[in-house]
Amino acid sequence: MPENVQYCPLCHHETSRSFDTRQFRGHTVSNRVCAHCGLVYQSPRMTAAELDEFYAAEYRQVYQGEPGPILKDLQAQKGRAASLLEFVSASVPEVNRHLDIGCSAGILLTTFRDHYGDQPLGVEPGDSYRGYAQSQGLTIHADIADLPSNEPRVDLISMAHVLEHLPDPVGYLASLREKHLAPHGWLLLEVPNLYCHDSFEIAHLTSFSAHTLRQTVEQAGYEVVKLEAHGRPRSELLPLYLTLLARSANDGMVHPLQSEGNVAFKRRLGLLRRRVVQKLFPKKAWIA
Repeated sequence: MPENVQYCPLCHHETSRSFDTRQFRGHTVSNRVCAHCGLVYQSPRMTAAELDEFYAAEYRQVYQGEPGPILKDLQAQKGRAASLLEFVSASVPEVNRHLDIGCSAGILLTTFRDHYGDQPLGVEPGDSYRGYAQSQGLTIHADIADLPSNEPRVDLISMAHVLEHLPDPVGYLASLREKHLAPHGWLLLEVPNLYCHDSFEIAHLTSFSAHTLRQTVEQAGYEVVKLEAHGRPRSELLPLYLTLLARSANDGMVHPLQSEGNVAFKRRLGLLRRRVVQKLFPKKAWIA
């Protein structure tokens, strides 16, 4: 049974208010906004056990109608991987060990390996996609807990469209920094943009704005290097996604949390802009 979220995943305050309720492919999806920090998060949501089962076997079936890789999805992953490599390579000259969490078919791993010559390592809970990535010669685990205890630390951790799926984004990022990322290592994130993307899906437990994404990363002990809103590879005009590059903070110091206001207004304004752009420039607003 779905569980109610008692505390905000970012600031841990209890007070929230209803933000949005809708149907998504047969599921009722309800989101709330924290009255203290402005984070938007799903509540009620699936339990931890339900989430594990969902990602192991149901996620791809619900989202694309097939449990395994399909050509359209693989092509989209190639476009996203190229965009992320361009974003990272402008700031990161060298990568020796790369861990991609939620690595799907492994395309981001192979794209970065071909550029940097790094040693790739992945985590993918979906059985079919994990098997596909392994068939490409990649080392892929079902869960980060399955990594060997003597596994060397990595100097790049990437999570493309993964953070929004996690019940405790701050805790998860902090654990990565403490257990798996080398000192001064890099963190690469990409998530849907609350102020342009539809966002509210059964699998999206948190919906980030640029502000709350930055706050989440900083609360986990990282320093944000750059953050960009853009549409690649789906749109030339709409900022559908947020891509962030950060480094492990030298002293692990956590910044004071800064709240965000007017979240509902910004969401409405962003979606209005999207509708106008789609109507005026349909071919550039969304690239099939």
